[in-house]
Amino acid sequence: MEVKVAVVGATGNVGQEMLAIMEERLFPASEVIPLASRRSIGREVSYGDKKLKCRDLENFDFSTVDIALFAAGGSVAKEWGPKAAKAGALVIDNSSHFRMDPDVPLIVPEVNADAVTQIKKNIIANPNCSTAQLVVALKPLHDAAKIKRVVVSTYQSTSGAGKDAMDELFNQTKGIFVNDTPTPEKFTKQIAFNVIPHIDVFMEDGFTKEEWKMTSETKKILDTKIKLTANCVRVPTFVGHGEAVNVEFENPLSDDEAREILREAPGILVVDKREDGGYVTPVECVGDFATFISRLRVDPTVDNGLAFWCVSDNLRKGAALNAVQIAETALNRNIIKK
Repeated sequence: MEVKVAVVGATGNVGQEMLAIMEERLFPASEVIPLASRRSIGREVSYGDKKLKCRDLENFDFSTVDIALFAAGGSVAKEWGPKAAKAGALVIDNSSHFRMDPDVPLIVPEVNADAVTQIKKNIIANPNCSTAQLVVALKPLHDAAKIKRVVVSTYQSTSGAGKDAMDELFNQTKGIFVNDTPTPEKFTKQIAFNVIPHIDVFMEDGFTKEEWKMTSETKKILDTKIKLTANCVRVPTFVGHGEAVNVEFENPLSDDEAREILREAPGILVVDKREDGGYVTPVECVGDFATFISRLRVDPTVDNGLAFWCVSDNLRKGAALNAVQIAETALNRNIIKK
């Protein structure tokens, strides 16, 4: 079945990735309509070899499309998501606005695809970029030995904060070489040649909202009984999130067993050689669909513990790819009715 698809926020990083991924995966779209704010009306975006002109979100009739992929932030999703859903489009939203709504499923298809049958508001939420790759890695291990506790430290690229953040890294890096003083604008501190242990706003308990998202979303997607603590750090890379993960299980699981389980799991590629360069870094994962696992080993500080390194393209699996996979899942399970 071919469907009509609107992409809201088509001029942004994630919106453009959605268009690229739909074309790469031969998504069965009879028509793709890029939508953006009024100032971007007429701007062209790429869809394979085609150039599509952006249309005005405010005047768009969502009853004319079957799927609306939202990649435009929480305020846009809050205003236009329910309107699009009421008009009959299946809304798949990449913002954080609907994620913890009990009537909105939060889905990573490799982990909880069955949740697509629990739609009540005609809206499905896409998880946070750092959560998405983490739960893809945790799911097969949880099925094998039942996870009790997770400790994760993230190394998140600037693209997770948008195009302006990437530009700030580029301009600061370039400026340092000509002795310009870096001026933070998007970030709270200099990002070039630095790391910032702060993503999103601080909460009363001292954690940031990004860290809270990882905890809350993992519980909703995977298992409410899992205990998780996160330390989220912005690093001076453009694309690709890294995560250092320590997991404590209820039941014994050797590193060799875990390695074989992960090799068979959907969406995962294991590159784990105990030698120089025998692992994947963020630069190497850019443009790939997979979540890569490396440095898998026993954590001797707890009973039944493992540690590993996880990287993924945050604009793809962390955002655009996951949204397209949700749409594919909905189509395959006949959730979308033309």
